[in-house]
Amino acid sequence: MTAEVVAPRPTSSVRDYLRLGKFDVYDYYLGILIVASAAPAEPVTLLLFLLGEVAVIVAGVAFDDVTGYRDGSDLVNYGPDDRLRKKLRKPLVAGTLTESQALRFAWGAAAIGAALWTAAVLTAPHRPMWSVVLLVVVFAAALQYSYGLKLSYRGFQEAFLVVLGMTLVLAPHGLITGEFSGFVLVQAVLFGMGPLMFGVYSNTNDVDGDRAVGRPTVAALTTERGNARFIGALSVGEFLLGALASVTGVAPWWFALLVLPATALRARQYHLGFAVGDIMRARKLGFTAHRTCVALLVLANVLVAIG
Repeated sequence: MTAEVVAPRPTSSVRDYLRLGKFDVYDYYLGILIVASAAPAEPVTLLLFLLGEVAVIVAGVAFDDVTGYRDGSDLVNYGPDDRLRKKLRKPLVAGTLTESQALRFAWGAAAIGAALWTAAVLTAPHRPMWSVVLLVVVFAAALQYSYGLKLSYRGFQEAFLVVLGMTLVLAPHGLITGEFSGFVLVQAVLFGMGPLMFGVYSNTNDVDGDRAVGRPTVAALTTERGNARFIGALSVGEFLLGALASVTGVAPWWFALLVLPATALRARQYHLGFAVGDIMRARKLGFTAHRTCVALLVLANVLVAIG
């Protein structure tokens, strides 16, 4: 009688869940520094909001991994033919977590995020309706980004990346000050552009996998030249937003000059991606450009505060 061979179950660890939640990619969380530099200190509310956004984003990326594993796109983008992408960053593809483990983790993080954001609203000195509604909408959209309604599979991926970043600045600022600020709106858009600008380079690299599963990113829908023009337009538009804000008085006159180092990095990123043809190095430089921009936005708020 032949003994039945049972396939070994994945041996999960804390590290696998950290990889599933992409805890090493902290760029969305930097928005809280912009809020803290632009508004009076409210440490309890800010801390609750920050912890809540970590949980919500972790839930969103975990759901994204589940969907990418189910439809096979992650198997293509992180498979043996792509040596630039580390398979261990995708625990489901690597086989270190099961789908049910990933789903339990994602739903648990979502519940924690909802509780923490509710606590942030309750402890805030102000509760403008627009801030609360924005939080509710973005919370729901984050969970439906690649799961459930699959918003990113319906043409909303690029817009969502910007709106999420904007919300993580605008909503807590509204809760702390009770006001809407044009200058903070400009900063929120620039902050949201950061994740978008390394997202579109990722999409450029992942175009074959996205096309195979019908995920309509701009890179998947257009030609290589059309995608390059789209990313070029985004890069120029980012600079023009700051320049227009300075010219119109929404931002201080020196604001566009202050953020020029980030603009230079963005130009370097585009050159790397589409002149040199090294998309993944360009994507990596996008993180540096975003973090530089955040530092400059914080500096701008400090300069405004001291007059």
